[in-house]
Amino acid sequence: MRRPLVAGNWKMNGSLESVRSLLDGIKAGVGAVTNAEVAVCPTAIFIPEAQQRLSGTEIAWGGQDLSTETSGAYTGEVAASMLNDFACKYVIVGHSERRTYHNESDDLVAKKFATARAAGLAPILCVGETLEERESGVTNEVVARQLNAVIELEGVAALADGVIAYEPVWAIGTGKTATPEQAQEVHAFIRSLVAEKSAEVAEGVRILYGGSMKPGNAKELIGKADIDGGLIGGASLAAEDFLGICTAAN
Repeated sequence: MRRPLVAGNWKMNGSLESVRSLLDGIKAGVGAVTNAEVAVCPTAIFIPEAQQRLSGTEIAWGGQDLSTETSGAYTGEVAASMLNDFACKYVIVGHSERRTYHNESDDLVAKKFATARAAGLAPILCVGETLEERESGVTNEVVARQLNAVIELEGVAALADGVIAYEPVWAIGTGKTATPEQAQEVHAFIRSLVAEKSAEVAEGVRILYGGSMKPGNAKELIGKADIDGGLIGGASLAAEDFLGICTAAN
């Protein structure tokens, strides 16, 4: 039985004051979450605050990105070892905003997955199609290409050490959401793609939905057979909304 995971991707949001309030709010309400695993991924500068306030709780924390390099003259980058220094469990790799705004290729994302895994971090691998790609009927081809880049580099067994997040790019921050049926269809495709290489890995790997999940639609989405939680953007910035999604995962 796969344990649901609800992970908050805070993106480039928050001040020290608001982050402290958000962390305290999540910590205060997480007792109602009896089944799902809960994690938050603040921007890098606030990870120490997450560690300080969440240590000793069951809430995990992680980074939003990492470098494939271990150290050196890479201004602005964050190494896996630095995330480990602050006891991160997860790190997001290949988010559509990194792929789009920073031109991250499938190969680079695969290398980031490998770097995270080698450092003992659990990578949350994001895959998904744009609106143009969906309307062109190539959703499966796009998702397969992104996922296969990791499998070809690391082998299918490596997926057991991470998490997959399906994020339809057209539903991120737009208010649009894939219907539960649309989301389930792609999640089932992802699991079948993995199953072609390993039925055991396919059965165990968690696949999250990452496109405008909210308290109002979370239960129906997570209730689908192949949706194992959510990678939450905007709704993770309000403790009440985020906790509402977490309890829906119960």
